[in-house]
Amino acid sequence: MTTFGYFLSCEEHDPRELVRQAQAAERAGFEALWISDHFHPWLDEQGQSPFVWTVIGAVAQATSLPITTAVTCPLVRLHPVIVAQAAATSAVMTDGRFRLGVGTGEALNEHVVESRWPPADERLEMLEEAVGLIREMFTGQLVTHRGTHYRVDTARLYTLPDEPPPIYMSGFGGKSIELAGRIADGYITTGPSADSVEAFHKAGGSGKPVAGGLKVCYAADEAEARRTVHRLWPTQGIQGEAAQLLPLPRHFEQLAQGVTEEQAVAASPCGPDPEAHVQAVREYVDAGFDEVYVNQIGPGQDAFFDFYAREVLPRLR
Repeated sequence: MTTFGYFLSCEEHDPRELVRQAQAAERAGFEALWISDHFHPWLDEQGQSPFVWTVIGAVAQATSLPITTAVTCPLVRLHPVIVAQAAATSAVMTDGRFRLGVGTGEALNEHVVESRWPPADERLEMLEEAVGLIREMFTGQLVTHRGTHYRVDTARLYTLPDEPPPIYMSGFGGKSIELAGRIADGYITTGPSADSVEAFHKAGGSGKPVAGGLKVCYAADEAEARRTVHRLWPTQGIQGEAAQLLPLPRHFEQLAQGVTEEQAVAASPCGPDPEAHVQAVREYVDAGFDEVYVNQIGPGQDAFFDFYAREVLPRLR
């Protein structure tokens, strides 16, 4: 059976609202949570970016749902040892319901502590070393590490869960999917690509879960929903490597000026038609995803949860 979860957007909401949304998601019948990990939002218009690990601690006490970071970059802004400590503590706080989602990140979030942004192949090398180091920290043993990218001097985690949290990896291109199949416990992506699922399984991910996420915008008026998506997430229409390379929200705002409403909403069902939402989610199910996470764009969170509880989740099940 596919798990249907809610995707908490740290770019749009303050930490108190994210906790409230997590509770509302559980009441509406969602079975799990994703939460984004950012230092900056993509656009100033989105307006928020709380420290994800504090929010996870609060959500852990407010709900009984599993929580996955989608995704944390353990390369530059946060050293792998610190990510390991944060993930272990989160797993304890959730009674084992936490999963660490990792990826190679974006300059938008990582350049704040290091202006040099490594190229994609180097970031994949760094991620492989980082994941190995995080797993070593999860053993609770004293760790000294002299690697290609990281140094650790006699570090040990004392607060540990009964079982180490699974590590899921985000990936979009062939190299990252291959690495995910080889080193991760699960695969994360956006877009209902059956080819990516198959590639992950062939790369060593057979039997491991695949999770995907999409953004939607429920509103009583479809035109209003489309305008909301275009205002808050025009970045969905930006193609190529820009999302990984640009360092500031204003750079994304400059690119977004050329994104039409049609391009912004192309992957997001908008408005009050439940079948449009059901079909968008079912594309992930049909592509072989084990978990699908939905994010409501904009302020209409309560109406969205009511709509999905009444009209969408029952149809999906």
